[in-house]
Amino acid sequence: MTECMIAFGSNVGNRLGNLRRAADELGERAGRITARSGVYETPPWGVASQRRFLNACVIIETDESPRGLLMRAKDTEQALGRKIRERWGPREIDVDILTYGEISSEDDDLVIPHPLMTERAFVLVPVFDIAPGWKHPVTGEPLRELLEKTDKTGIIRITSL
Repeated sequence: MTECMIAFGSNVGNRLGNLRRAADELGERAGRITARSGVYETPPWGVASQRRFLNACVIIETDESPRGLLMRAKDTEQALGRKIRERWGPREIDVDILTYGEISSEDDDLVIPHPLMTERAFVLVPVFDIAPGWKHPVTGEPLRELLEKTDKTGIIRITSL
């Protein structure tokens, strides 16, 4: 079993329901969820003129390969009705693999650890809930230092996942 961190985001429809259902679906499809972060309402990133997001993260133990986990994540998005729109635009659900054990890997459609996670407070804040001692597997930077470099303005914890 490999321990992975997965991020979820939603700003279309029942945002909280989408996050909870996605976490449950991925747990059923890919492994066992061992930790769930809080749910945070966050400003949009990339395309500013859209509804605020809800974001959360989980730790999942899986026997899936990185590619298999990506397929389960995409299956989960499809099951929840994700529609393809503009990049970083509105979405019913977004499921991103942040880490896969301690490995780093770079393929055309799967980069591990997630290449933008260190720039996104909406990812790092919920990661801190579930893995406060985490260090980036490539740079070795502690999560606390990464968090200090991000803008956490407008991020509000609203409930538990």
